[in-house]
Amino acid sequence: MNEINSKYSVVDLFCGIGGLSHGFYKENFKIVAGIDSDKTCKYAYEVNNESSFIDSNIQDISVDYLKELYPKDNIKILIGCAPCQPFSTYTKLFEKDEKKWGLLYEFGRLIEGVQPEIVSMENVPQLKEQKVFKDFVDLLKKNNYEVNYSVVKCVEYGIPQNRKRLVLLASKFGNLELIKPTHSKGNYKTVKDAIFNLEPIEDGQTSKKDKLHTSRKLTPINKKRIQNTPYGGSWENWSDELKLKCHKKESGKSFKNVYGRMKWEEPSPTITTQSTGIGNGRFGHPIQNRAISLREAALLQTFPKYYKIVSPEIPFSFRNYGTHIGNAVPVKLGKVIAKSIKKHLGGKDGRRT
Repeated sequence: MNEINSKYSVVDLFCGIGGLSHGFYKENFKIVAGIDSDKTCKYAYEVNNESSFIDSNIQDISVDYLKELYPKDNIKILIGCAPCQPFSTYTKLFEKDEKKWGLLYEFGRLIEGVQPEIVSMENVPQLKEQKVFKDFVDLLKKNNYEVNYSVVKCVEYGIPQNRKRLVLLASKFGNLELIKPTHSKGNYKTVKDAIFNLEPIEDGQTSKKDKLHTSRKLTPINKKRIQNTPYGGSWENWSDELKLKCHKKESGKSFKNVYGRMKWEEPSPTITTQSTGIGNGRFGHPIQNRAISLREAALLQTFPKYYKIVSPEIPFSFRNYGTHIGNAVPVKLGKVIAKSIKKHLGGKDGRRT
C-alpha cells in the first residue's frame, strides 16, 4: 500500500455505483466504504473500488457506526452527493418533500458527530439558492471548518459534457480550494473523443462484445423521426406530420433540444438518468439512427471502459443501469476533487495539530 493510502481514509455517502469514489481510488486514496440505499449498486461499487458497500439509508447510520468505519489515526475524509432531484430546475420537490431535501441535514448530522478532517459535497447548482444549503454551510463553519464552494463547469476539467455542478470543499486544516481548470474552449473534450471508436449498433441492438453497449428499441414513428433528423438537428427539422402536438404550440417551441442529435465536435449535453431516450433531450447519436447506448452514456460520464457496471448476479435492467449512470458523479470530477484534497493535505500524517 502506498503512502497516501496508509494515511487518508474515505467514506462515500450516497455512493451509487461509485463515480465519486473511483476518482479518489484513481488518486490512491483508501476507500473504506460506500453507503447507499440502492442495493443494486453493490456489485459495481465493490468490484471497482476494492471497498465495502453498505446497504442503508443515511438516516439509519449512527455517528458511532460511521466513526468505527475509519481506521485509527487516519485523516477522515467524508464525501457525498445527496440525491439531487429535489433541487432540480425541473421540480419543486424541495418545497414539499422533506424526506428528500432533509438528506443534506442528515449529512450535516454525521459531520457534526464524526468531525472528519475533510468534507466534500457535490450537487446540482440550484441547491446553492436553498435554505438547506445555507444551513449546511453554517453548520460546517460552526464546527471550525474553512469552507469553499463554487459552481464548476465540468467541461473545463476534461469531462466531455456541458455539465455544471456545485462542489463544496471543507477542511479543518485551513483553506481548501479546487485545483484550477485544466481545459479551455480550444481543447474541450468532445463526444467524438469519448465514443467515436465504439462499434455501430442499431436501435434495440446489443453489442456481442459489450453488454452495456445497448440501445433502446425505437417505436416506428420515433425511428422515422431520428431518420429525418440531420446532423446536429432536432425536431425543428421535421415535416409537420412527424412533429408532436406540443411542438406545434408556441409553448413547445422553446424545447429546441428535444429529439436532437449530438455533434461529434462538441461536448455532450448533461447526461441524465433519461439520456438513453431520444425524446428526453439532445441524446440522439451524431450519425446512427438511435439514442446513445448505456456504454456511450457511461463514457460521457467518464467511467473508464474497464469499469464493471453490469452485475452477473442480477437480471439486466436497462432502467436501473441508466439511472445508475445518469445519477453518478463523473469519475473525472471525482478525480479533480481528490487531487485538490491531496494537494491541500500535503504531508499531513493523520494526527490532529
